[in-house]
Amino acid sequence: METTPPKSLLRHVGRAIADYDMIRNGDRILLGLSGGKDSLTLLHILHHLQRYSPVRYELGVITVDPLVEGFDLSPLGPYLARLSIPYYYEAQPIMERAREHMQKDSYCSWCARMKRGAMYSVARREHYTVLALAQHLDDLAESFLMSAFHTGQLRTMKAHYRIDAGDLRVIRPLVYVRERQTRDFARQAGLPVIGDNCPACFRMPTRRAHMKQLLAQEEADNKYLFKSLLSTMSPLMTDKKADL
Repeated sequence: METTPPKSLLRHVGRAIADYDMIRNGDRILLGLSGGKDSLTLLHILHHLQRYSPVRYELGVITVDPLVEGFDLSPLGPYLARLSIPYYYEAQPIMERAREHMQKDSYCSWCARMKRGAMYSVARREHYTVLALAQHLDDLAESFLMSAFHTGQLRTMKAHYRIDAGDLRVIRPLVYVRERQTRDFARQAGLPVIGDNCPACFRMPTRRAHMKQLLAQEEADNKYLFKSLLSTMSPLMTDKKADL
């Protein structure tokens, strides 16, 4: 089942991989798949590159089910089977634990940390060396503004870093890709997007949603907004520990 991403997407991802030395010969990459448009797009990009890139790597996929009512992951297993990609499913009662243990964090931040912990565990158990996440340029810009506005720090997500334990690297190959590009590809390719792939977030207004709206308003007046933001964020996206 061949679903070839457009050249514009492949070009952006290829440049990010090269700029941040994300994928190396012999890597075993585990992709975090939520069922949303972004992670499904990254799935097809990495699957395509695996077949045509001179850099040889293995690819597997993991989905962490937060056990939220209305979150139906059932289409993903058969879809990954048709692609002949190893698929791991982990159920974690994240929302239930959040009610008991979450303090000052937003639910989104709590959920992201819990999911990453589950993905690290599976990566170690199955001997993967790299975890691939599907955050794109819009996500990085929103995180940058949230950090500046609410914590007084200049921070955003790293494009490539090594976790504190030192045994896994995390890569974000979509850091040069706009959200509208993943949306367009998912629609045109008929990807099996789970529309409500984070029901808790859709039910609760978030700071991130506010930042998304703010950026959209600014971009309407400045078509170079995200180019400027990428230039501003670039020094914050690197991590020298990834080279160790």
